[in-house]
Amino acid sequence: MNKFELIREWARTRGIYEQGDKKTQVIKLYEEVGELSQAILNNNTNDFIDAIGDSVIVLTSLASLGGVDIEQCIDSAYKEISNREGDMINGTFVKNK
Repeated sequence: MNKFELIREWARTRGIYEQGDKKTQVIKLYEEVGELSQAILNNNTNDFIDAIGDSVIVLTSLASLGGVDIEQCIDSAYKEISNREGDMINGTFVKNK
């Protein structure tokens, strides 16, 4: 089993797919991103790693609740950005129009 399959099995056994929904999972994602922001502001590597991992877990469940696999979402996003060109401006990649 790959990590995403393990995450989906973990979520399944805890009732996230039966009792959760997309709204509850997106709120959970906001919580995790808030923790990620705190980790960055505090320069805390352990919390940074934990928050990114937790966000991926929530996104995996959110995708499943939306009827798709996280792998499909990643593949779609990568296909869209793979040939994108742009410039780094003030620390952010800005795509060409």
